[in-house]
Amino acid sequence: MAEHESLEYGKADFVLLDNVSMEEFMANLKLRFEKGRIYSYIGEVVVSVNPYRAMNIYGRDTIEQYKGRELYERPPHLFAIADAAYKAMKRRSKDTCIVISGESGAGKTEASKYIMQYIAAITNPNQRAEVERVKNMLLKSNCVLEAFGNAKTNRNDNSSRFGKYMDINFDFKGDPIGGHINNYLLEKSRVIFQQEGERSFHSFYQLLRGAPDSLLRSLHIQKDPKGYNYIKVGALIYCHCFFSQGNLTFGVDGDVTLIENSKLVSVIKDLLSTKEENVQKALLYRTVATGRDIIEKQHTEQEASYGRDALAKAMYERLFCWIVGRINDIIEVKNYNANVHGKNTVIGVLDIYGFEIFQNNSFEQFCINYCNEKLQQLFIQLVLKQEQEEYQREGIPWKHIDYFNNQIIVDLVEQQHKGIFSVLDEACMNVGKVTDEVFLQGLNGKLAKHAHYTSRKLSPTDKSLEFDRDFRIKHYAGDVVYSVVGFIDKNKDTLFQDFKRLLYNSSNPVLKGMWPEGKLSITEVTKRPLTAATLFKNSMISLVENLACKEPYYVRCIKPNDVKSPLLFEQERCRHQVEYLGLLENVRVRRAGFAYRQTYPRFLQRYKMISEFTWPNHDLASDKAAVKSLLQVCGFDHDVAYGKTKVFIRTPRTLFCLEEQRAEMVQRIVLFLQKVWRGTIARMRYRRMRAALIILRAYRRYKVKSYIREVNRRFKNVKSMKDYGRHVKWPTPPKVLRKFEDALRSIYNRWWAWTLIKSLSPEEALQVRAKVASLEALKGQRADLGLQRAWEGNYLKRDRPDTAASFTLVSSELQRKDKFMRVLFSCNVRKINRFHKAEDRAVLITDRHLYKMDPLKQYKPMKSIPLYNVTGVSVSPGKDQLVVFHTKDSRDLVVCLQGMVPANESRIGELVGTLLSHFKRFSGSEMVHMRPTYHRCTLLLDHGETYRPAELF
Repeated sequence: MAEHESLEYGKADFVLLDNVSMEEFMANLKLRFEKGRIYSYIGEVVVSVNPYRAMNIYGRDTIEQYKGRELYERPPHLFAIADAAYKAMKRRSKDTCIVISGESGAGKTEASKYIMQYIAAITNPNQRAEVERVKNMLLKSNCVLEAFGNAKTNRNDNSSRFGKYMDINFDFKGDPIGGHINNYLLEKSRVIFQQEGERSFHSFYQLLRGAPDSLLRSLHIQKDPKGYNYIKVGALIYCHCFFSQGNLTFGVDGDVTLIENSKLVSVIKDLLSTKEENVQKALLYRTVATGRDIIEKQHTEQEASYGRDALAKAMYERLFCWIVGRINDIIEVKNYNANVHGKNTVIGVLDIYGFEIFQNNSFEQFCINYCNEKLQQLFIQLVLKQEQEEYQREGIPWKHIDYFNNQIIVDLVEQQHKGIFSVLDEACMNVGKVTDEVFLQGLNGKLAKHAHYTSRKLSPTDKSLEFDRDFRIKHYAGDVVYSVVGFIDKNKDTLFQDFKRLLYNSSNPVLKGMWPEGKLSITEVTKRPLTAATLFKNSMISLVENLACKEPYYVRCIKPNDVKSPLLFEQERCRHQVEYLGLLENVRVRRAGFAYRQTYPRFLQRYKMISEFTWPNHDLASDKAAVKSLLQVCGFDHDVAYGKTKVFIRTPRTLFCLEEQRAEMVQRIVLFLQKVWRGTIARMRYRRMRAALIILRAYRRYKVKSYIREVNRRFKNVKSMKDYGRHVKWPTPPKVLRKFEDALRSIYNRWWAWTLIKSLSPEEALQVRAKVASLEALKGQRADLGLQRAWEGNYLKRDRPDTAASFTLVSSELQRKDKFMRVLFSCNVRKINRFHKAEDRAVLITDRHLYKMDPLKQYKPMKSIPLYNVTGVSVSPGKDQLVVFHTKDSRDLVVCLQGMVPANESRIGELVGTLLSHFKRFSGSEMVHMRPTYHRCTLLLDHGETYRPAELF
């Protein structure tokens, strides 16, 4: 809490002073300033003293310390008031505003910057691009507005010479989505004249000192500001054009007014994108319509100079308003629909010129001081008057505190028909030559009996006032003497229509858009434009109404000295500001009253979780009774008062204790809600998983059934098909049935094979078995196995028909002798012996023997090998017909099948398949023995190589 700061820094909240007096207040303010504590509280009002030095209290670490904290939880700071305004806006969806007031140099503009910086820093945790863009535009617009609207004065190096009110719009989540800037009463007379030691607006000097030479040349201007009478510091007014090199002056030749430096007209023409003759005519003549006649009236030297100065001021003011408009075009909320996006809430920040008392107080200063009177009136109404009136409405015992109500001063200025603005407007509307003295006479006539107005005529003995020039107003902040010199001209704010038409007809679209009234024809009759005083009064009334409908937060800025010293605290100067700002009265009202008040329903909504009697809902007679029960349980009944509709809490400490208890309970409630919600989520997740499993099982069953039904549909009639369903395409199975599909295909293939085989003759069946055995043994080893043709087996009869009879005779004799049942294979071969010598031979293989025959000797058997002595057969992987018969005695027979073999008729596959099927039929051991032997030889032999027995084993 703020009051927990060490006592060496004084009291952080002036409400906690032991004695409420000006001396105690000033002593505490001075102590905190000297200890580097530039911020203090008066309840919810922040008092800020300009430190005139950089302070390390605005960084990211400090922002985090105040983010989301209650106002009294941390030491006083601008960030605390900004966070309070933001929380009120976000929690209650209520528009808020922060009113920053104080005299020039008290630090109002810097305070507004820090508030904007804080609001920008605590929003948008997700770093969305659009929100970042809006925040950056809101912050960066300050630099532009300061360049064109701020100037160095004798009291402040960066004095705002215009009033600024900025609305920051937030969406329902609390993220900034746009904004809008209103500007008030730019001190445009500073364009052509400044007091001794002061400067014009920053933008002129920034342009001259910072622009590159190429840009300066294109604008026809030089770098030295002393060359221009409008902007050289403290200079008397001379004739000058602020947008060209050199000073535009007028002279006379008899009765004719002339432009002395006429070359500048051409420069002005280029810069304004218009015609040279139109520029010269607008500077020297005024076009007047009398009925249907149009008269061109030549200016006098004085009128020409007045017109030139009026044009310079008006152009700068229009430029400034155009800049504000351009910023608004970019930052304003676009395409926002409350029904879709939620309620749009606002935080307003008011940074406006402060009350001043100069040696020579002009029309502008009169308006500025009136503005401060209006804001002080609002402060009195909202903070002092409404405070006491609320206690009376609620029936809370209250001792009335007297305070100065400055409504009488506001009425003195703005009251219709009697106020100073009304008298000034009446003087401006009079026909004929009207002087400032005539205006002063009107004031003396209507305000002679007013307690807060006087002049030398009304007080002849008061030598501080000049006859026919000065009047004095007794303001809330002190007496101010105003000089009426220039009031009439500044209020009329006359700019000849010729200049408006000149700029409207410019080919530059920006200039043209600034002067829409220039499109009116010369003879067109228009209403008299509102005066400067009326426009400013209306804008102030509108501003106050805007602020009054929001929940206000105040920053009251104090300037400790006039020499910008970080150490000097001028007691009288600060005392005067404390009186002007009404700070002591604010302390008295807060001290006598209650620090916090809230309606019973809203109070319960925020704190009902603290008590078991009110959580989650109460069953008492009324919300008021429920609040009483809650506060009695917490032990705070002694520090509260119960009104008709609101509960009032006297000290901040009680409120903070309530917040602490609430924060503790919120954590417990959040944990409870998390537990319930996690259980709910778990049950929902379980139900979803269970439903998913049920759906998955049902889907799997459906897919399985669908697949089986589809298989059944496609293969239902395979028995009647010509190819027994071989052409039928299998449906794609679900993943779970892929192995089942493999098994099903295997079953189908076996059935299909069995269906084909069962219809074969015994001879055909033997041939099929031989082909299958050959395919199993040699698939992937040899390209042509001869599977597509019929296997004849006994080829000696077919290859050589002329010797068929001899072979038949020999085979019959061998069958009688060796008792074999059938011939397995016969063929002419080329035999290779161990001496690498090749000879023509024939091979006959029966179911009992392998015979080697000599075809040249009528197939006389040369060698007979019992089949049980054959241990294996090896063939080469090439296209040749090489065959090796392995025997137990290692006397292998190496032959190459030939004779009348066609080129495309390979007999290797038939030989191997026939032998394998025969051995498989009678003995499995031979088959097992033959396979590795065959494979080993197949790998060792290569196409085209000569057989060498040593390589076979």
